[in-house]
Amino acid sequence: MCGIIGIVASSNVSGQLLESLQRLEYRGYDSAGIATLSNGELDRRRAKGKLQALIDVVSTSPLEGQVGIGHTRWATHGAPSAINAHPHLSGRVAVVHNGIIENYVALKADLMASGHVFESDTDTEVVAHMIEAALASGAAPLEALKSTLDRLEGAYALAVIVEGENDLVMGARRGSPLVVGYGDGEMFIGSDALAVGPFTNRITYLEEGDYVAINRESARIFDAEGNSVERAKHTVASSAVLVEKGNYRHFMEKEIHEQPDSSQHTLARYIDPVAGSPSEHILDFTGISRLQVVACGTAYYAGLVGKYLIEDIAGIPVDIEIASEFRYRNPVMDPGTLTVAISQSGETADTLAALRWCKERGLRTAAIVNAHQSTMAREADIVLGTYAGPEICVLSTKAFTAQIVVLISLAIAGARQRGRIDVATERRYVRELLEAPRLIAQTLSIERQIANLAQDLMRSCDMLFLGRGVMYPMAMEGALKLKESSYIHAEGCAAGEMKHGPISLIDDVTPVVVLAPSDELFDKTMSNLREVIARSGPVTMITDAEGAARAPSEVRVIIVPTGPKLINALIYAVPLQLIAYHIGVCKGTDVDQPRNLAKSVTVE
Repeated sequence: MCGIIGIVASSNVSGQLLESLQRLEYRGYDSAGIATLSNGELDRRRAKGKLQALIDVVSTSPLEGQVGIGHTRWATHGAPSAINAHPHLSGRVAVVHNGIIENYVALKADLMASGHVFESDTDTEVVAHMIEAALASGAAPLEALKSTLDRLEGAYALAVIVEGENDLVMGARRGSPLVVGYGDGEMFIGSDALAVGPFTNRITYLEEGDYVAINRESARIFDAEGNSVERAKHTVASSAVLVEKGNYRHFMEKEIHEQPDSSQHTLARYIDPVAGSPSEHILDFTGISRLQVVACGTAYYAGLVGKYLIEDIAGIPVDIEIASEFRYRNPVMDPGTLTVAISQSGETADTLAALRWCKERGLRTAAIVNAHQSTMAREADIVLGTYAGPEICVLSTKAFTAQIVVLISLAIAGARQRGRIDVATERRYVRELLEAPRLIAQTLSIERQIANLAQDLMRSCDMLFLGRGVMYPMAMEGALKLKESSYIHAEGCAAGEMKHGPISLIDDVTPVVVLAPSDELFDKTMSNLREVIARSGPVTMITDAEGAARAPSEVRVIIVPTGPKLINALIYAVPLQLIAYHIGVCKGTDVDQPRNLAKSVTVE
């Protein structure tokens, strides 16, 4: 979601603000802006569109000042425009904001009744006016911030500067993450470690309800009640600080190709290859009668893959639900349920709210997250980290496969602990899982075939993805990836469900991608495939060598390595990601930052 940076330094900060915003482009945005205190007075620059537009504005009309804030905006209230871009000003105050102020209409009405004039359509502007009103009544800056926070409803991460305060940036968080960065003679606040990464690797994660005041030398942190508190300082790994594309054209391409390593790094955490078993610390299934998975988007499909495998191998019932729906339907939960929240960022608002809903009802919680210091990681009872490294592309690839690695490891561990499998079977499963990095690497060798296929598919208006078993959630994930990367409408469908409606979409111009490993469901999938062929549907079949030998002559075949059933989801993820990537590139879309999308969705 929106990116935030605030800096107090001893030299001009506009260049640092822009550099940080470049690091935050991965979050998704449609406008950007910065504001500084120049000669004691507020000045700002804003632009709609990509960050380069703001850089051009600043190049033409430079900003001076040693104190500043910056923002990349993902539109919620008000269309993308320069006027709606942050920072927002009111009198002496400039504010940037990530989140949604739910009661802004009432607050705005009160402010307008007292003479305040608004220029934007955003909810954020009320925050600037409220702080300005408090200052005008004689409050000190921190008092003005606190009185404003007490009246806000919703989610926010804020950064605030005040005219005349030349050694101060204030920040606050509720529902959206914010970190403090410690430099030498300069201090920072930002959306995450990457925001402050170009300048420091020493950070503090603010906790829910915290607010902070930084100057050039230190940070003063307060909890929601206004009490001065100490929060732990962390040194983050350099890999989380500086991220480059290297020789790849896009982060998406780079991250697809990093999957052999990212899966290996995650495996190293959860699998003991010498013992031939999951690591002892993975999860104690004692007392767990059921798993409740909550997730959104790609993480939801990873969870659905996990449901298939955990129920099949470990015999543990798994319910999975889209997090944005979960807590609003008053679900029935029993005490033996472990809630498993899955999120790359660990900050996804809907998933975090679902996790908290379960905690409030006394349930144990676990978080599968790639950001190990995220809010979910800090609040969950159990952290099951993925080790994919920073994922910059908005479209999740390596984090998705790392999540599946963790879920497969849980399936094996649960099966052994519950006596569902013996030692020999456990070791066989472990050997099969350890094959994943090698087979993912082999699968990447088909990229040229996929690129050629993309040339034929790029002009399609619609596509259909079909699969059975674990390949059903993979079909849905393939459709999602294509929609995100290329803006082509796509649908993922259980192959056996096709004749109950989706078959009406089949014609001679709508491509159908069929996922068909040569497993016990292969013949059933072939029956569904022939139903498509009979209606002149152009079919691409992704299968292994044995499946290719049995494929109908009418279909185009993409052959992936033959792997054990246990890890087929990891193998078949690669061609789906490559299809989405290359079609997006062929169409000229911004595959790293697709329109309207954000990396970390921190609003409901």
